[in-house]
Parts: sequence; structure tokens; C-alpha cells
Amino acid sequence: MTPEEFITSYQSALATQSWQVVSPLIHEDACVTFSNGLVFTGKAEVQLAFERNFALIQDEQYSISDLYWVKKADNFAVCLYAFHWSGLINGEPARGSGRGTCVLVKQQEKWSLLTEHLGPNAK
Repeated sequence: MTPEEFITSYQSALATQSWQVVSPLIHEDACVTFSNGLVFTGKAEVQLAFERNFALIQDEQYSISDLYWVKKADNFAVCLYAFHWSGLINGEPARGSGRGTCVLVKQQEKWSLLTEHLGPNAK
């Protein structure tokens, strides 16, 4: 799997809104920062955060686009991207977008997400 294929798999996994599908892609030492500024460290905290989002946002559509690879090496990769989501929160339409940064690491021939930072769109 290439870093590009990993991002495609990650986007598809998020679309399932199932932690069991997303979990194999997340590093044990993951650190995720949501666009609201909340930070989650370690896979257990990341799991709780993702599961809360999956429960909160019904019928979520999530997409990643405009990838820019800052650096790709044999065992790590860093990319920037645009993200967009839409769904229903408490039965009402909701949506958001912004910029993301992620660091991927490759261990034992397997890529995983080490860090993801989601923030507002660039001005």
C-alpha cells in the first residue's frame, strides 16, 4: 500500500462510521486534533472521540481532496489536504470543512495514521 492508497482507505473507512473499520488504520500512539481544538492522544482516546462523532453525525459524508504531499519516505509521509463533511445532527442538516495535516508511519510493512490535525480553511 502506498501513502496515497492509505488516504483513500482512511476516507472510505471513515465513511462507514464504524470504529472497527477505522481502528486498523490508527497507530497506537495516535494524536488527533479536531477542528474545534480538542486534542485526543493515544488510540483509546481517539476511539472515544471518533465514536462520539459517529453517533452525533448521522448519514455523514466525508471527503478528502487537494492532497499535497510535503514529504514521502520509506517509513513516513506527511500530507496536507482539504476536508469536507455533511450529515444530520439532531435531525438537522450540518456541514463543515477545513484543512487537515496528517503524518503517516510505516511499521512492519503497514501504514498507519500517527497524527491528524484538522483546522479551519486557510484564508
